[in-house]
Amino acid sequence: MSEVAASLPQPQLSPFLQFWGESLAQVLGQIGGAPHPCDILSAAPAELLPPGDSDLWMVCACSGGLRGEMSLRLPPASIVCLAQIFMSEPSTPAVEVTSDHRDAAEELLRQVAGLVATALKLSWGEVQLRLDRSTSAPSWPPSSTSWLRVGTDPLTAAVLEVHLSAALMAALRADKPEATKSAATPPSASPVPDSAETSQIKLGLLMDVELSVTLRFGSRRLLLREVLDLIPGSVVDLDRQVEEPVDILLDGRLLARGEVVVLDGNYGVRVTEVAPASL
Repeated sequence: MSEVAASLPQPQLSPFLQFWGESLAQVLGQIGGAPHPCDILSAAPAELLPPGDSDLWMVCACSGGLRGEMSLRLPPASIVCLAQIFMSEPSTPAVEVTSDHRDAAEELLRQVAGLVATALKLSWGEVQLRLDRSTSAPSWPPSSTSWLRVGTDPLTAAVLEVHLSAALMAALRADKPEATKSAATPPSASPVPDSAETSQIKLGLLMDVELSVTLRFGSRRLLLREVLDLIPGSVVDLDRQVEEPVDILLDGRLLARGEVVVLDGNYGVRVTEVAPASL
């Protein structure tokens, strides 16, 4: 077992971050041929620099047994440190960050994520982790922040900052999936699921079904003659002010409301209100 020390204020995070720390230490140990202990910290280490333009940001989308998002930030010195271990290069922390360093650090984190997904299976069932590079910090506010530190020397240690979204935090606080609980039941015990359990199982079959969501900025009723008069450059005045939230529709039904944001050049919407189930 790789050496990992943990000091976390939220106990429900301990197993999840422990898997990340152990997997990171395992990959580095296998590649470098020497132990690389990884500490899990609840406070930012003194040597960690504030976010900058040269940081490497990775966003990990979790689906399956755990749902939510997490982001990983590597400052330049940590990128170089981990990349040099991954590429079996001599440790020279003063060098400039190159595209090769960034690609190596990204590939390292992908391998770590693969081990984490396997480890999570024992507690949360099948979990898929999709890791993508981002140009900046995520648009969502982190619900929890922790740090993974590889090495003990502040001059050569690599620090990985970990942010967890509110959705992932809620999933970690929730009970383990029903499938995981039933796996621990002895084969001789074959309880008959009650109606609530049966409904939960049936609902689980639909969780991976893709649905089309529509974003509605507003509406306007037009006469047929007005529709026929539309030409390129025509402006249609909607019945909604700029500062009002937009509607998120699922199959024509109001699902939620939110505010429009721009993320990596794409439009998005930050949910501010979830509609009652009766709507």
